[in-house]
Amino acid sequence: MQARLPEPDADERAHSDRLLQLLHELIARHGPLPFSQYMERCLYAPGLGYYSAGRMKFGAAGDFVTAPELGDVFAHCVAKAVLPTLAALGAEADFLELGGGSGAFAAAVLQAFAADGHVPRRYLMLEPSADLRERQRARIEAQLPAELAARVQWLERPPEEDWHGVLFANEVIDALPATRFVMRGHEVHEEYVALGDDGSLRRIDRPADTLVSGAVRHLERSLGTAFPDGYRSEVLPQLPYWMDAVTGSLRSGLSLFVDYGYVRREYYLPERSDGTLMAHYRHHAHDDPLWLPGMNDLTASVDFTALAEACSHAGGEIAGYWSQAQFLLGAGLPEVFARKQAQAVDMRVQLRLANEVKRLTLPEAMGERFQAMLVAKALPELHLPAGLLAADRRDRL
Repeated sequence: MQARLPEPDADERAHSDRLLQLLHELIARHGPLPFSQYMERCLYAPGLGYYSAGRMKFGAAGDFVTAPELGDVFAHCVAKAVLPTLAALGAEADFLELGGGSGAFAAAVLQAFAADGHVPRRYLMLEPSADLRERQRARIEAQLPAELAARVQWLERPPEEDWHGVLFANEVIDALPATRFVMRGHEVHEEYVALGDDGSLRRIDRPADTLVSGAVRHLERSLGTAFPDGYRSEVLPQLPYWMDAVTGSLRSGLSLFVDYGYVRREYYLPERSDGTLMAHYRHHAHDDPLWLPGMNDLTASVDFTALAEACSHAGGEIAGYWSQAQFLLGAGLPEVFARKQAQAVDMRVQLRLANEVKRLTLPEAMGERFQAMLVAKALPELHLPAGLLAADRRDRL
């Protein structure tokens, strides 16, 4: 596996070695770590985790490209989808983005809101990484007029005071620390990370506790079949509690989740018997989460049925579900694209826009791999573009 990956430089190896030392100390002190705890430390350990350290993560210079990094078409379509709700909620409506990435989405969507005359009272960015907060701040101050930039406020934890508006999360759920389970003798086991005799990290299986076992048995009841022995995959038993935490103070409005994933019956297909866990390093995807910890983005696809259950548990009502392509088209992509093509200064800009739209919508790119789900909370009336209402396929959940 490693032979196909770019060679890490000395700084990357040294950084990973520091995290490895922390992991060794934790395992030596407390015993093998549940994989979810290992993933949490690889991604979020202060100063050492993938999202906590200072290395570039997004775009061509990083490890992966998200939809907002391709250009501003994605953000303008999201703006068209949620603007009627923001307008209906009035001047006190806020917009909360979970995990702001490079700040590209915030800059683009605020410009789109301003162009349509409905700028939210506050643009809140829930970003626990100090490094990413500074990158986002620099980008927003460089790209936005002072009046717009002044509306942006950073949070390290979900709002505690009640608020109204729109919550947006793009590629957030896939980075929640995933529990890995496997069936052994018709019993649920959980994957752990332990130390081998030579001190290297290795994965082992142990009988699952009540929480994990209950979550897997819920999947089996929902699917109407038992997992066969040897079947390994992921589950997020903490998802309902996480959803309560991030949406609990939202009194009325919409939540929009965009991520790569499947409905439950597609996620847990018999042939997907080793789950969906992937590591991403310099635009290379691989399947060894123990390689170079701290320098890889670790992700698992989203079970959108589980996401819908968690949202309902938190008091939300599923307002729509689409592939990313269907969502963008229904939100007004043709008009956004036509306007931007007309404004393009030369053929190179037009070609770049065309390529951006292809990557966002083609099935083999992001169009079908990514899904979008809208959740309404305490809205007396649903304000959505007609194209989205017509394309809704929430019955698949």
